Amino acid sequence: MDRAAVHRPAVRVDRTSPVPLYFQVAQQLEAAIHDGRLPSGSRLANEIQLADRYGLSRPTIRQAIQHLVDKGLLVRKRGVGTQVVQAQVRRSVELTSLYDDLLAAGRSPATRVLELGTLPADEAVARELDVAPGTEVVRLRRLRLTGEEPLALLTNYLPAGLVALTADGLAAHGLYEMLRAAGVNLRIAHQTIGARGATAAEARLLAERRGVPLLTMTRIAYDDKGRPAEYGRHVYRAGRYSFTLTLVER
Repeated sequence: MDRAAVHRPAVRVDRTSPVPLYFQVAQQLEAAIHDGRLPSGSRLANEIQLADRYGLSRPTIRQAIQHLVDKGLLVRKRGVGTQVVQAQVRRSVELTSLYDDLLAAGRSPATRVLELGTLPADEAVARELDVAPGTEVVRLRRLRLTGEEPLALLTNYLPAGLVALTADGLAAHGLYEMLRAAGVNLRIAHQTIGARGATAAEARLLAERRGVPLLTMTRIAYDDKGRPAEYGRHVYRAGRYSFTLTLVER
């Protein structure tokens, strides 16, 4: 292992605090991940080295690391050690695209276009886009990545003729960005968030295990004339992604 790449971040614990020692360590390591002191891909020293550095027992360090593994911030890799993974993407529920949100968060979005073409709308798609069943619509499927790590599998349907899309354009730009450039002004959307197990195909694309829980999101977006402009069915890696909402009392 390249010892220059191994991190031993500073941690201070308060033995008089009612907060468990492992949790104090986990909180400080988590803060270091979020503020960039422990960047994605960096490796932690092993449990023995960390226990010696912090003056704590090895089981305490093991429990702190496991806590962060369970939160999706660290991963244990055979032959590599304990490694920081991409911090979870927190996305507010607004009428924005994932591409826009990743850019705003300073992440590096990348897109792999899996499918782009037209097909007859089935009853479900026709109902959401307010067209007759069998009407030709555009379907696109994309794998969205941040850095080199897969984050979401996006399937979208649009009315035919709404906007000219190309695989190169979708690989370089977000869908909503391309809609805005074509003069399509999205104003409102109905969105449903849920969860289900990953299919074998989804697991393969998202680097997960079959059946692992995924976040799901369906969205129907309308333009400023009230017409359905886009219907999306998306799945996200639950360990890398979350939605945030602000609630107000009525």
